[in-house]
Parts: sequence; C-alpha cells; structure tokens
Amino acid sequence: MTEDLQNKAALVTGASSGIGEATVRALRADGWTVFAVARRADRLAALEGETGAVAIPADIAEDDDVSRLLAQVTEAGGIDTLINIAGGARGADKVGDANTADWEWMYRVNVLGTLKLTRAFLPMLRATGTGTVLNLTSTAGLDAYEGGGGYNAAKFGQHAMTNALRLEEAEHNVRVIEVAPGLVQTEEFALNRLGDAQSAEKVYQGVEKPLTAGDVADVVRYAVSAPHHVNLDQVVIRPVAQAATHKLIRKG
Repeated sequence: MTEDLQNKAALVTGASSGIGEATVRALRADGWTVFAVARRADRLAALEGETGAVAIPADIAEDDDVSRLLAQVTEAGGIDTLINIAGGARGADKVGDANTADWEWMYRVNVLGTLKLTRAFLPMLRATGTGTVLNLTSTAGLDAYEGGGGYNAAKFGQHAMTNALRLEEAEHNVRVIEVAPGLVQTEEFALNRLGDAQSAEKVYQGVEKPLTAGDVADVVRYAVSAPHHVNLDQVVIRPVAQAATHKLIRKG
C-alpha cells in the first residue's frame, strides 16, 4: 500500500521534541531523507547524530529564517514532502480573560508559521509533480471548548487554510493532508501551555492510555508514504478513552 520510498525527501518542523521528533525518527527508519527543523539547535544536533537526519535550526515564523531554510534545502537537493508539525498552545483563559500575547503567539506559530513555510516551498513541491503537504492541526481546530478559545482560533485557522490549500493545489498534483490529533501525552505540550508540571499532569490524570507522539507519527508516516494518488484529506486520531472532545474517560 506504500510507494517505493527510495529517494523520498521530507522537511519536518517542530522536530526538536514530541510528534515532530517522532516523525523524523519514523521516516528515517523507512529510509527517507529528512530535514529536521526547529529552534533548539542542541536538540536537533542530538537527533541528527542518532538518526542521520539533516538538522537545520530555524524559526519558521521569521521571514529571514524561512529564506535561509529554503536555500539550504534547495542546495541539498530539495524535498517532495513538507510536514508542518510546529505549533503549540499557551494558556487556558476564557475569552473574557484572554491574554493578548498568548493569542498572538498561538496565531504566529500555528497559522503564520505554517503559511510562510508552505508558501516558500510550494514551487519546489509543484515542480516534483508529486508533492505532498501534511499539516498537523488538532481536534481543537474542529470543536471549540471552554478555556480553549485562543488555541481553537489558531487551529481552526490552520484547518481552514489546509482545506483551501487542497483545493488550490490539486491542479498541480500536490496532495494536502490534515492530521488532527486529540489527547496526546508528550513531554512538553501541556507543560508549555499551562506553565507548571502539576497542572500539566492533571490533563492526563486517570486516562489509561492517551495517545503518544509515536502513535501520531505512525499515522503521519503512513499518510505521506501511501501511493500519491491516495489523499487522506483529514485524519482524526484520538485515544479510545476520548470518544469526543468533551467526553474523556478518567479512572481512579
């Protein structure tokens, strides 16, 4: 069910931790050339040493970094697959108590970062004749919830942009995939959002088996490795304990 992966090349953002790092490892295990992109150079260097990925430290929301990234990848032979995983959440305030700086950060990294990188690499992806863009969104971009307004707004925006991109790029034979995870337990997501370890632990408390970064990376790997005429428009992935955004089974 998958294509010959020899000579396949991908750029993966958010590669210094969590789902991004797991995706780099999964693709490298299958023989892909992978350009691993994130801001933390030390973690990327370690990942490069372990996997053979090409580490390129960059902030995808900064125009100069995106231009430099495009030049380096072009010089190194280019890619046929762009995997936008970088993103995140900050705060859990209700709209009436919203922290403007948190909202601006979430829009910058989830929407504008994805936009800037996709816009930069689209000519390259079109030129391959079989390009792929995969955006990691979230079920927060499909269903709103109390205390999630800022993250909802950013992920709804990324979700809408992904749908528009699919319509626009079909004529160029560029497939556009959305993977929208629910509850995923990673080392940093809840901690970065809520600011302290105790609050972060409560997010997963009593949930027997939340998704792992590896679970999501396996779905990403399959989606971009399937024959190119197969487009998984939208994949929603949740743990069994999370029957819907508002229904999460906790035990104990």
